Amino acid sequence: MVSSKAARNSHGQDSSYFLGWQEYEKNPYHPTNNPSGIIQMGLAENQLSFDQIESWLESNPDVLGLKHDGASVFRELALFQDYHGLPTFKNALAEFMAELRENKVQFDPSNIVLTAGATSANEILMFCLADPGDAFLVPTPYYPGFDRDLKWRTGAEIVPIHCSSSNNFKITKSALEEACERAQKKKLRVKGVLVTNPSNPLGTTLTRHELEILVDFICAKRIHLISDEIYSGTCFGIPEFISIAEVIGGRIDDVEDQVHIVYSLSKDLGLPGFRIGAIYSSNKAVISAATKMSSFGLISSQTQYLLAMLLSDKHFTASYISENKRRIKIRHDQLVEGLADVGIPCLESNAGLFCWVDMRHLLDKNTFTGEMELWKKIVYDVGLNVSPGSSCHCTEPGWFRVCFANMSTETLDVAMQRLASFVESGGQGEGPKGSRGLKKLMYWVRQLSLADDRTER
Repeated sequence: MVSSKAARNSHGQDSSYFLGWQEYEKNPYHPTNNPSGIIQMGLAENQLSFDQIESWLESNPDVLGLKHDGASVFRELALFQDYHGLPTFKNALAEFMAELRENKVQFDPSNIVLTAGATSANEILMFCLADPGDAFLVPTPYYPGFDRDLKWRTGAEIVPIHCSSSNNFKITKSALEEACERAQKKKLRVKGVLVTNPSNPLGTTLTRHELEILVDFICAKRIHLISDEIYSGTCFGIPEFISIAEVIGGRIDDVEDQVHIVYSLSKDLGLPGFRIGAIYSSNKAVISAATKMSSFGLISSQTQYLLAMLLSDKHFTASYISENKRRIKIRHDQLVEGLADVGIPCLESNAGLFCWVDMRHLLDKNTFTGEMELWKKIVYDVGLNVSPGSSCHCTEPGWFRVCFANMSTETLDVAMQRLASFVESGGQGEGPKGSRGLKKLMYWVRQLSLADDRTER
């Protein structure tokens, strides 16, 4: 009775990435109401700087009252429905994006398309750049939601660019060429490359050398590059974040029409519920088509107004950016040091709201089956929802993405204490009471386990 698309099981909801969320929602941790519950460490939310925004709102009550200079703007906002967006907000967003990049590059507001979050932005770009059956190359490990965002409704395909821990998962020319060859063998037309910079799930920034390799590659292949830069304001260490906009601005070849940036306020400002996303492109055909498509997921006018006022306050944005990065670094260091205390290393990182954690030494078997068994123990026995590397299409078993910015310092301490007990007991944890769902989870482990010799997802 429903369409084939509605009936098709290609959303990705049965990934271990989402299954971990489901287990958490059944038994969420609370320090007093449910101290034995599961701690959510699989959600990349930034809850570290809400007080800064709340303080600004208290100092600017007219904004929440939908007033400007004391006069109501309610009727104007209530009737506004232009899918190009409020000019004041687009101007403020363009300036904020430049400020995050230390004003090394500037952004033209007319090249911005507003979308209901980065999810919508990435999907719209897929619709604009690829036909059903066309492929985009994506470096592994990558954000598990891309299997949904890029493929589900568009019909596009993802071909992984296999990156390795041997060079800290850096992108190489040979890895790009190898992925392109695999796509061609599958008779897939490659339309572009998509990267996250800073990387989700690695928590690292792309080097200028890697960015130059990417631009050289898309120039040679005459394809597109999408740079998802939604974590650009989270870079807290060295090396500094380099936007793709800075790289293409210094080139003599005309590549601007092939490069597109995705941005959002979900991570840097911690506002995923506001659904603020954006596409930035110098390609007029892409901007025209994307603007029309954005009408299916507009940002409310009152949300645009509030954030236009917030981002136009340059004293606030400068203070917020600096303090937010400082807090992220403190929380990052707390996680890294806590893991190191129990002998668990992390990939060295300088950005993001998570760490890429190396638990290969805790595997009973160096296979993806072994990884899923360890993940099962961490979720049920330890009571921590983390994201297994296989859900991120990592080619090496034993890596996990662990988030740190969506909880209090005290909750992170509890998580580290639980993990320490688990490691010290030789992998026999005493966490939440979740055994009733063990058989169900074991079923999904069997479904999600990969063959030992499998090299591609």
